[in-house]
Order: sequence, then C-alpha cells, then structure tokens
Amino acid sequence: MSDLSNYRKSYEKSELLEDNIPEDPINLFNRWFHEVEDFGGSGEVNAMTVSTIGLDGFPKSRVVLLKKFSEEGFIFYTNYHSEKGKAIEANPNVCLSFFWQEMERQVIIKGIAQKTSEIISDNYFDSRPDGSKLGAIVSNQSEVIPSRTFLEENLKKIEADFEGKSIPRPQNWGGYIVTPLQVEFWQGRANRLHDRIRYTSQSDFSWKIERLSS
Repeated sequence: MSDLSNYRKSYEKSELLEDNIPEDPINLFNRWFHEVEDFGGSGEVNAMTVSTIGLDGFPKSRVVLLKKFSEEGFIFYTNYHSEKGKAIEANPNVCLSFFWQEMERQVIIKGIAQKTSEIISDNYFDSRPDGSKLGAIVSNQSEVIPSRTFLEENLKKIEADFEGKSIPRPQNWGGYIVTPLQVEFWQGRANRLHDRIRYTSQSDFSWKIERLSS
C-alpha cells in the first residue's frame, strides 16, 4: 500500500471574493480561462473532464478538449456512437470540470448536453487536418478491436480511398453543446479554507450566487 497522507500543498496564489466577480458565470469563466492561458502553464488550457452516467449505471469520466464556449454553452466533439455518446443519448445530464493546477483553480459545470447543429459540426470537421478527419472515420470509438495493427491497416485503406478527394464528416461524429445549469468556481487558499463560489441558473435567466464552505 502507498501511503499518500503526507502529500500536502499550501494554496496561496489568488483569491475569489464576491466584490470582484461578475453576475454571469460565463464572464468569470472567460476571465479565468485567459488568465490561465496568459500565465503560460504547461498542458492544454482547454482540456476538461466530461463525466456521464453510463448505460451500466456507473459514472465515467474522461478528458476531452473544449472547442468553444459562449453564453449558450460549452462545445466539444466526439463520436456519437462512442460510450460517452451512448451515455449522453440515454441521460443528457453531464458534468464538466477543469483543473488548472498552475493557478490553483478548478471549475465544475453541471449541465444538459445536446447535439449541435449539423452546420456547426460540419464547419468544425472541415477545419481539422486530414489525418484527424480520417481518424474520425476509421475509429469505431469505444469498440473492442483485435489489435493496433487492425486500426492502422484500416487507416491505410481509408487514406487510399480518399486520396485527392474531400473528406466528408461521418454522420456519427459531431458536436455536443452543454447548457450550464450550475457553475462552481474553486480557488485554492491557505489552510484548506478554499474559496468556492457557485452560480445556479434561475427561471428568469439570472444567476443565483452563493458561497460554499470549503
């Protein structure tokens, strides 16, 4: 057994106070996102964990890349026939989370996922490199395959088929937009007295702001 009880760190880089936050969580998310980006930390700033409830009843989390965010929601792309796609089809309640270690910050978003329009999916797919496009076509994401060689050989066949041709978006691949219902911002503080501010969507399209105990 590995004893990790002595792994400790004091969080002292910033603070999150009510007199310095906007009424809208998307504005605060935008501020934090670009502050982390400007800080120049390692890794991908837009990497986020997507958690779903699987068809087997268990929650499952995986890291994907956020591709766009606005007042309407948070967009990512995937194979609709993948494990996560099937889970979202059965239960669109999802959770997104970002952990930006360099700034000692975390954001947790509860929301409802739905497919983006085909136009949005087409436009993003068209912007991808050809290799990524072919990868989306050849990979039956989450399905059991016999070997790595099986996947690579299928890719070679697809590359030959589409040589010199435009590559269309497969219908089982596209975007999801997550409409936020609740957004929690966590800022690490000293002595484990962290700042936690939660925004909850209201029926009049405003946001209720609450401080949570650490």
